[in-house]
Amino acid sequence: MRIGIVCPYSFDVPGGVQFHVRDLAEYLIGQGHQVSVLAPADSETTLPGYVVSAGRATAVRYNGSVARLNFGPVAAAKVNRWLDAGEFDVLHLHEPVTPSVSVLALMAADGPIVATFHTSMVRSRSMQAAFPIFRSSLEKIAGRIAVSEDARRTVTTHIGGDAVVIPNGVFVERFANARHVARWTGTPTRPTIAFLGRMGEPRKGLPVLAAALPAVLAQVPGLRVLVAGPGDPDEITEGMPAHVVAALEFLGAVSDEEKAELLASVDVYVAPNTGGESFGIILIEAMSAGACVLASDIGAFSRVLDGGRSGALFRNEQPGDLAAVLLALLRDPARRESLSAAGRARAARFDWSVVADQIMAVYETVIEGRLAARSEPRTRWNRLLHGGPSW
Repeated sequence: MRIGIVCPYSFDVPGGVQFHVRDLAEYLIGQGHQVSVLAPADSETTLPGYVVSAGRATAVRYNGSVARLNFGPVAAAKVNRWLDAGEFDVLHLHEPVTPSVSVLALMAADGPIVATFHTSMVRSRSMQAAFPIFRSSLEKIAGRIAVSEDARRTVTTHIGGDAVVIPNGVFVERFANARHVARWTGTPTRPTIAFLGRMGEPRKGLPVLAAALPAVLAQVPGLRVLVAGPGDPDEITEGMPAHVVAALEFLGAVSDEEKAELLASVDVYVAPNTGGESFGIILIEAMSAGACVLASDIGAFSRVLDGGRSGALFRNEQPGDLAAVLLALLRDPARRESLSAAGRARAARFDWSVVADQIMAVYETVIEGRLAARSEPRTRWNRLLHGGPSW
């Protein structure tokens, strides 16, 4: 099958959607399909052979974060050339209402189109304002996928229609086989916990974790807090108590291999995110690596952790509760081991071998629907081909 995948966010900066697109493309290529990915990227960026650059992106504030998008006549021309050259059997757009190359591809394309919605927003004025402009283009989408119930709710609330829920995927084995690294492995007197994310982005929750640390350090003074991700440590630690700063070890950006090793080595992985998450791929990665996971009880994280059965939860934006639950875990190795085992078992259902098969089923359905539509009167088209609630 010839598959075209469009990522709206720049491949220059790592992110959940970019990782999803990359891993899906590589899995499908491994299964023998011909896959081409179109995404924004700087000319200096080294891209995989299957990725075509749509040009340099511009940083835009979006959904509580900063997204790097590409939109305009130059990008539109590149999109058209890519579509013409690809002659795809199916086109898979990610975030088709984000003002970037996915929108441009949707406006230009004709044929079987699948869209995946990643974003979770309770209310979006920008999405509501843009919907009338994109309404006719959105009707081209034959199959809608949401990565979570939160993302599905965004679709039904702001766009209309429905979507089938297919979660993000993880190469579970890569994390399960990660080695333990001595410098990141804790001891009874010096346990280690990890935080991964953009340090300067408040919704990733590092300020919540920092606020919880004085209470934890009072009971476990040897605690080491390993912080991985982009950001300026000096800015992050400004105003923090000296003993809290001393407990933080900043690793900077880490590779995929290092991330897996970090997750496999620490006593607890902490995800204190405060909102704006539609899924929580990092939780699946941590569970796959065998980490004991502690996360805020936002809806997306609670669902990934099966309501606390596959990882511990604390009350969102409550440093005191985070400290209490973390201390309980650090004092109870048997509990950590139990949650780790439950997490490993749950992570298996998110392996790409499972997730990609579900996505392929959507591809095949929309292709078959397109072929059937050509041989039937317009009035008998399946509701799916009109973006209706067939999923």
